[in-house]
Amino acid sequence: MLYPMIFQPRYIEKMWGGRKLETNLRKPIPAGKPIGESWELYDFPPGIVDGSTDWVSATLLNGPLAGKTLHELVQQLGKDLHGDVKLTGAHGQFPILIKFLDAREDLSVQVHPPQAYAEAHPGAHLKNEAWYVLQHDKDARLLKGLVPGTTRETFEQSIKDGTCESKLQSIKVRSEDCFYLPSGTVHALGAGILAAEVQTPSDTTYRVYDFNRVDPSTGQMRALHVEQALDCIDFSGREPQLQKKKHEAGVFTQVTRLVQAPQFTIEKVRMSDGVEQAVPYDQPVVWILIQGEVEIRAKNATPVKASRGTTVLLPARMDQPVVKAIGDAVWLEVTFPTS
Repeated sequence: MLYPMIFQPRYIEKMWGGRKLETNLRKPIPAGKPIGESWELYDFPPGIVDGSTDWVSATLLNGPLAGKTLHELVQQLGKDLHGDVKLTGAHGQFPILIKFLDAREDLSVQVHPPQAYAEAHPGAHLKNEAWYVLQHDKDARLLKGLVPGTTRETFEQSIKDGTCESKLQSIKVRSEDCFYLPSGTVHALGAGILAAEVQTPSDTTYRVYDFNRVDPSTGQMRALHVEQALDCIDFSGREPQLQKKKHEAGVFTQVTRLVQAPQFTIEKVRMSDGVEQAVPYDQPVVWILIQGEVEIRAKNATPVKASRGTTVLLPARMDQPVVKAIGDAVWLEVTFPTS
């Protein structure tokens, strides 16, 4: 019988990373290293991550199936795990990547390829993503989209002049802000921001500007991908379609829709202390705990507790699953289209 699943995070050292994954989310990250990313739920075929020759896939930590990777579980359990949700690619990749990001410094100004570019360029993959701000330093900001009137020519010249940042819209962030970044949107997560990231499982990134930093591991500036980026950035001048927030409130539970993307939906769920209710899904769901604690139970399975900083995969087929809030609990709920 299936049960709520918690996986071993993969901690990624980044030159722009810090220690907030440890101090704010209580992650046991490696000592003395700038850790920028914690991959919470991931599943990549061979050759995608660091030139690997095998699958790079999250390892299950709890329950009778502990030790198996997410990809092994997809193969073994099939629709009992992923229900009617379509897997990605010919290899049957689980269709989401969940991360936490700690930006001690600005990330590079970058863009991800839209579908048309990805289809025309082998090895490039669509990447739609969203950031949810968990914590930020005073006056932290991020960069998202172009200043109105920016053309490919003026943006390319600004890259050459080192004035690229002036062509980007700067947004001062607040905790609990959520930003949707569809492919083709030029962007940079700003220094001092701790965020949860939900994205399609791709890491195709084209950098256009990196603040002239030197990578201490190589003594060189990181490579830029200006031509590829210019081909991918949306210069149409169209205002991005606003995400329509949908809010539903019961007596003890509130649900607010934050992002509706083609590949995933993100909602924020608030549940009052002590409330217990059935989990109303027969498809896979991912919960990212951001406040309080919950206990999730399924018939004939050991209860699972999750608190801030924990990501839980709820398989499609669980027997009578129930969630109970321990303290006022808040989580991001990620669901998937089934058609």
